[in-house]
Amino acid sequence: MRYQPRIIDADLAELVASVPAVVVVGAKAIGKTESARRFARSVLDLADPDQRAIILSDRQSALANADPPVLIDEWQYDPGTWEAMRRAVDADPTPGRFILTGSANPRGVRVHSGAGRVVRVRMRPLSLAERGIESATVSLRAMWTAATAGSLGIAGRTELSTIDYAREIVDSGFPGIRFGPERSRRRLVRSYVDSILEHDVPELGFVPRRPASLAQWLRAYAAASSTTATSTSIADAIPGDARPARQTIEVYRDVLSHLWLLDPVPAFPLGRSRLTEIGRAPKHQLTDPALAAAVLGVDATTLLAADAGRESATLRDGPLLGALFESLATQSVRVYAEALGLDVSHIRTARGEHEVDLMVHAPDGRALAIEVKLAATPSDRDVRHLHWLADRLGDDLVDRVVLTTGRQAYRRPDGVAVVPLALLGP
Repeated sequence: MRYQPRIIDADLAELVASVPAVVVVGAKAIGKTESARRFARSVLDLADPDQRAIILSDRQSALANADPPVLIDEWQYDPGTWEAMRRAVDADPTPGRFILTGSANPRGVRVHSGAGRVVRVRMRPLSLAERGIESATVSLRAMWTAATAGSLGIAGRTELSTIDYAREIVDSGFPGIRFGPERSRRRLVRSYVDSILEHDVPELGFVPRRPASLAQWLRAYAAASSTTATSTSIADAIPGDARPARQTIEVYRDVLSHLWLLDPVPAFPLGRSRLTEIGRAPKHQLTDPALAAAVLGVDATTLLAADAGRESATLRDGPLLGALFESLATQSVRVYAEALGLDVSHIRTARGEHEVDLMVHAPDGRALAIEVKLAATPSDRDVRHLHWLADRLGDDLVDRVVLTTGRQAYRRPDGVAVVPLALLGP
């Protein structure tokens, strides 16, 4: 399969040239190894049992004899190799010595962080801009760096419609799945989830007493995508016999987070005096909305039906398609923001009167606010929370955006940018 260029590649190139070791983390099969190989001169594959046995016989020699940059693939299979790498860069901190990839963080294993020597970057599934379905005409970077708030001209047109976005949700951003035969994609996503639950979870040292309970909890979590539903609410959506105890839920979260399957959006950080009323609950997301669709048993056609995911509708406000469209938007925005060194969070006031779906922000307090709407054309009601936020943040608010399923990008008379999701890029 032809290599699909990734936005993270530029960041990796810069890091490999400037720091001793780079660690690329993220879910299995999202393309970490393929991207890392482009910058490596030699590869140590710890996922290969034969090669792993040779490396374990003398880790220091294996690292010393490989030509840098050395790709240590799937380092979690031998945490001792991490320690050998750390000692090597402590002894010689020359930039570009090692690139490591990992699809899991080992549970119960303590390794030195590598602070001051090792930089971690997270790879996520393909954003819409990386999938090649449309040419982006609106740049997140351009909006962020515009001379004055809301000054960037917004333009562009796409022929993509709601059904196209529904297909993008279920086709996934996993390269090996997305670019495979269309008729097989949904089954491949389902098999991916089954493999995680049946093989990867036990490999982390956790064997649930009732495997069906973990699968049921993941299904309930998927139904709560793009919400701040409480742990109790999610557990209550599980049939009585399979409902796990609170302590078990915490273990489920821990294990699936170690596998990079969960990707919740944190609440916007407190400390800004003008936003003291916001809540602290994260917004639930899986690393790819295709995983949510798979465990909920829906495809593009059923997503478009008004009652899709009806049995878990109490966990969210609105149709499942709207929730997963927000998941798709969140995934893409995070990829673009990462390239700018910016964080992504959300805002929801403690009583729920106001919420903003996504906040792209910098440590100095500047922020760009994004609402995600399934409608093609946002109404005045759809942008009311953006106006509320502008009143509180003032000049710290760089721009206000609504991402939609519409055809045309433009700026409203009130200054809010309306951008079809497919037209937003890095």
